Amino acid sequence: MPAAKASKPAGAAAALTTDLRGPASQAFDVVLWPISHPELGEIRIADELFAIGRAEAPFAAYDARLVSSLSRRHARIFVEDGVAYVADLESSNGTTVNGVPVREKPARLGNADELLLGGTLAYRVQLVPRARAPRGVARLLSLTLMPVRPDAGLQPIVLGQFPFLVGKSDSTFARYQDRYPHEVGYLSRRHAHIFVKGATPFVEDLGSRNGTFVNGRRLAEHAVALEDGAVVGFGGNRFQYEVKLERSADEATLTREEAIPAGPAVDAANPERTTFMTAPASFLDIFCVEPPAPPEAADDGEAPGVAAAADPDPEARCKRGRFARFAAELATVFSGSERAALHGLVRWGAAVAAVLATFALTLYLWDASEREVKDLFARGEYAQAAAAAAAHLEAHPDSAEIRALGTEALLRGHVPGWLRLLEAGDFDRARAALAAAQRLGARNADVQPLLGELEWIAELHEFVAARGGVDAPIRIFADEERLRRIVKRWNDDTPRHQRALATVAAYVPEFRDAYAETLSRLRRLQNDEAVYLAAIERLKSAIAAELERDTPAGLEAVFRDYAEKYPRLAGLDALRGDLGRYLALDAEPRARRLGRPIALLTGVRFATPPFQAKFRALAASERFPPAEVVRQYGAVSEAWQRGDANLAFAGLQKMITGAWAEPAARELAHKRAIAESHAALQRARGTADYEERLLAFYASLDPHEDAYFVRAAESDVARYRNEALARAGASLERAEALWRQYRENGPIDGRQRLKEVVSNEFRMQAQSLAEAHEHAQRGARVYAQFRATPPARLARMCEEVAAEAALQRRALLELRHVLEPGLLKAKLTLLGGRSDGERRSS
Repeated sequence: MPAAKASKPAGAAAALTTDLRGPASQAFDVVLWPISHPELGEIRIADELFAIGRAEAPFAAYDARLVSSLSRRHARIFVEDGVAYVADLESSNGTTVNGVPVREKPARLGNADELLLGGTLAYRVQLVPRARAPRGVARLLSLTLMPVRPDAGLQPIVLGQFPFLVGKSDSTFARYQDRYPHEVGYLSRRHAHIFVKGATPFVEDLGSRNGTFVNGRRLAEHAVALEDGAVVGFGGNRFQYEVKLERSADEATLTREEAIPAGPAVDAANPERTTFMTAPASFLDIFCVEPPAPPEAADDGEAPGVAAAADPDPEARCKRGRFARFAAELATVFSGSERAALHGLVRWGAAVAAVLATFALTLYLWDASEREVKDLFARGEYAQAAAAAAAHLEAHPDSAEIRALGTEALLRGHVPGWLRLLEAGDFDRARAALAAAQRLGARNADVQPLLGELEWIAELHEFVAARGGVDAPIRIFADEERLRRIVKRWNDDTPRHQRALATVAAYVPEFRDAYAETLSRLRRLQNDEAVYLAAIERLKSAIAAELERDTPAGLEAVFRDYAEKYPRLAGLDALRGDLGRYLALDAEPRARRLGRPIALLTGVRFATPPFQAKFRALAASERFPPAEVVRQYGAVSEAWQRGDANLAFAGLQKMITGAWAEPAARELAHKRAIAESHAALQRARGTADYEERLLAFYASLDPHEDAYFVRAAESDVARYRNEALARAGASLERAEALWRQYRENGPIDGRQRLKEVVSNEFRMQAQSLAEAHEHAQRGARVYAQFRATPPARLARMCEEVAAEAALQRRALLELRHVLEPGLLKAKLTLLGGRSDGERRSS
């Protein structure tokens, strides 16, 4: 679209006045004479653009069955440089000129051309010279688009000639690409256009993805008149303009200064801030990508522009068929031409009569099924009419009229019942009903895409219902792929989906509410895709990175951050649980013990894919015992749990070879020590130190690995409950002393955490905190074991120690991208202390 910035407002006004008058070569009307249904009467087109569609005038006033094959946005007829064209808008049933389909680019229209719309409505085209418009009639002088938002950084646009094409590739809007790339991205390449009918400007959306709005309402299939003061918006929120119109009652009295109004519409003091559009867009640019062919010169004696449009290509006229030539010869006879023409008329008339007689006989013989379809449809028996249409199309698949009737009958007969099942949440039966309709329409190429759209709607509603509604949480590892697939299908070709669903709504009024509800839910899903699916992908990347760096503890802070930022993100609890299990599993091999790692290997279960994959890799690594060692230790553990110590010792003795010989030897020594302590304890029964030895032995046992000995000691330990609690109290007192020491020396600060080495200061403070935490946990565990409550002072101390340990651990983890991984792990190990099992094995 050429855009000229005026150097002087008055000069631009003169150009606008001249351009608005238009070339004289366009002074003709396009008249459509009905062939297929003469009772409809002629259609006279005096404007440069004429809309053809099922809901457009005059087609909306016709019988519904006559226009059922038309799409809502079917085609457009327009005049460009003295030539008439027709453009098909990807209609379902197509548009042809003299039998040739109109596809990617508009087709020229000439006198006597045959125009067929939707395969059913046929018209003869006539180009009629137009009388000069009367003087004194109000006409549009200029249209100014004033930016609504003062802070939007947009220039006013003064339109001097029409049509005006709105699109992101046009220089009028492309100039904002660097400053507002996101907002320009909301515009489509061919977004909308503004044109004039009479003295009234109209705006029409061209199937843009993000829509065109007038006074806050999104345009549908129809163009909408622009009134003075209306607000028109394109795409997002930035490109919003207030419409200012300037009209004149008599073009003869116009002056150059009157062409563009003074005042707020134009910045006369600084014309560089106003964009004057003094050249029109081309309808050919709007409705196709091919440039227009140059118009041919008119013959002498004809109105300018009419001859050029009447027969742009002589060969094309020869291709219009016998009926066109018959009509031409008929016109010649009645205009008093030579007698030879009459002979030709007779010959052609006889041929046509023979063809018609043959056609009528053929039609009578095979058209019984077609009449049945029409009769059933007329009686409102739509399900039966759909079945009859399917049977007819089996034999006659090219019958456009029966396809159209069959489409409407199938939709009217089957969609209402399908809707009821969908609303009731009976998705299995809804799928079955839709599959039955698809089988019935298998031979109808028109209805299959419409049923495909209903299949997509059913999937969307089932997905929303399964999640608990549109506001339900988005479940990581569960919802994202299906949500992405549903939204992508719509976004890939939004105009086509809109046209198809609007067609269904036109045939089935009950569908309109479901369609509106679907669009409402779709908008929520599109928002979830933009926000939550993007967040989920970032979270997955963060999990993979931390596990790859072997610093899984850093994920604690990551999960906490995502829980705060994305409250509807579900599945974080499962990730936290898997993280805890993985950290426990990851810590065990460092002690090089057999019991716990093997118990974890055989018993742990992960719920989320990244931890499942990492667990499989970890289990297959050299850090964990191989399958043969696991099998051997399984037999040892079974014997140990039964109390058969000698069999367990023998099994461990056989394992003291290979890579895991050292852990096997330590495990053998540990189990022998427990067996000997138990035997010694039995011999010491009744002695003065029995109680102390019993409690010490009980405290050394692992509840899981040494369950046999735990059960053997439980009855005696219960008699010494008070003594056990006293020992627990002593452990808490020790924790309190270490906690006091830690606080007196000052807590670990950021300087110590950031050092590139483990300093003595850090080591001392970390060990104090870790030991205090360990003693506090041990004492609290004994109290819990005996279902007793520690003193309030000590209970509060346990909470303070646990909070400080957690805080220091989080602070270190937040430095995971700063500290070297080995150093971070060493500091975390000091801070975390050692487990009871690790202490016993050292």
